[in-house]
Amino acid sequence: MIRLRRLLKIIHVVYRYRLDSLIDKDKLPFLARLLLSPAVLYGRPSDNRGERLRKALESLGPIFVKFGQLLSTRPDLVPADICTELAQLQDNVPPFKSAKFRQIVEDALGSSVDELFLSFESEPLASASVAQVHAAVLKDGSDVVVKAVRPNIAKVIGKDIALMYSLARLLARYSQDGRRLRPVEVIADYELVIYDELNLQSEGANASLLRHNFEGSPLLYVPEINWDYSNEKVLVMERIYGTPVTNIEDLKNAGVNFKTLAERGVEIFFTQVFEHNFFHADMHPGNIFVNASNPEQPSYIGIDCAIMGSLSKDDQYYMARNLIAIFKRDYRQVAELHIRSGWVPESTPVNEFTSAIRSVCEPIFQRPLNEISLGHMLISLFTTARRFNMEVQPSLVLLQKTLLNIEGLGRQLYPQLDLWTTAQPFLDKWLKDRYSPKNLFKQFKRYAPDWMEQLPEIPPLIYQALQSMQTSNQDAGKAVVPTAPATPAKSTFTRKWFPWIGGATIGSGLCLAFPETANALSRLPETGIILVAIGLLILLVR
Repeated sequence: MIRLRRLLKIIHVVYRYRLDSLIDKDKLPFLARLLLSPAVLYGRPSDNRGERLRKALESLGPIFVKFGQLLSTRPDLVPADICTELAQLQDNVPPFKSAKFRQIVEDALGSSVDELFLSFESEPLASASVAQVHAAVLKDGSDVVVKAVRPNIAKVIGKDIALMYSLARLLARYSQDGRRLRPVEVIADYELVIYDELNLQSEGANASLLRHNFEGSPLLYVPEINWDYSNEKVLVMERIYGTPVTNIEDLKNAGVNFKTLAERGVEIFFTQVFEHNFFHADMHPGNIFVNASNPEQPSYIGIDCAIMGSLSKDDQYYMARNLIAIFKRDYRQVAELHIRSGWVPESTPVNEFTSAIRSVCEPIFQRPLNEISLGHMLISLFTTARRFNMEVQPSLVLLQKTLLNIEGLGRQLYPQLDLWTTAQPFLDKWLKDRYSPKNLFKQFKRYAPDWMEQLPEIPPLIYQALQSMQTSNQDAGKAVVPTAPATPAKSTFTRKWFPWIGGATIGSGLCLAFPETANALSRLPETGIILVAIGLLILLVR
């Protein structure tokens, strides 16, 4: 019943704001056209299309607002008038009452606002889809901001998630494309993310780690969290003073170098994804400020770390290799990497898949690099890959969303931004450093304690396996060749071959003991080198 009411509300919002006028209804199935037909009863819309879409998303709640935030950063995909209107969703959602905000803070911290703070501003600094922020001053004179989650927001999100699950199951059941998109898994992943956003203590922990990762960096500054005044319900952090990245005129007046600013945004993204493996996954313009004190070398200030992402080692590696292969227009390697990573079925014909990728990418690369949109390329590749049963990878959804945000923001700041040239040197360096002696030794130090812990168990396992093999061979040969006495043969075999077989198979034993090592061995030469070194050590000791 709850889902049905929510669905009816969504349909009513579509009618009320005449969103049907934004769709080419001739391409819709008959039932869909029939469902949208009552919208004409609401008359001709008076507001422009961007305003109608913004108001509709606001009325539907936080999940839809976040969708609008993503659209607002894609001027290459969304018309400029809609982008401009949706940009208001980033930090200009209607606020809830200040009295309610004070009550939430006092209940969470167990004391009155007057006792907690030297001063507290009633008017909010910002009001977003999930939380609201007010400025305050601590008793020691420190300027801070106080953040609290909107009241009853969890119930609203729960209704939306339930409805999205229902729609996803229908899509997966009745649509072949829907099954390939794995909508239920995608929504399950997003459910975890959106509920994490309601836990402000988790957000504070994310901000602390991100601050640590960029400590002393000229690229990004993250405000410090005041843990004495923070918990799951309320977050108090250092107040920052910067120029909103959307205030282009203010940045121009400050003399900011927009080319450097845009390129630094790309560098921050790739640093987070490939060096730290911990990236801010909600970097829409409302969460980004600029420190323009040094206009030629401007830096970013990042807030709202509720949604963070990380990749598995496999996804991290294959993503980097795929991007480099695309940069170098090595389409066969792109196809092979997709197959090896499991993103497309193993049975996919490599030559046919390579040809399909080439037919999509090559016409795009005929244009100047600074005119190439990664967003358009991803859409084209996804459309083409449907023929090869390419599935959406839920673990990469946040990364894809963040990359779209970064590219959209970069294009707004500096339309000539060459994302490819900015990213390729970084990825080349990352792969080179990955196989450097320093990193090899670092990996050895990380896994050596685990190896040493399991090492005593490996020789008995190897010995038992060899003994079993010898017994099997003896049993198989009884009918043809007389069996020699067991004890001398066993002794001779062990004395002659055990050191060499032990050294040669120690690597295999470790791979069996550590699946992660076995998985990495196919692509990480340093793992093989380490195992060879251990084997040689055993031989020397023997």
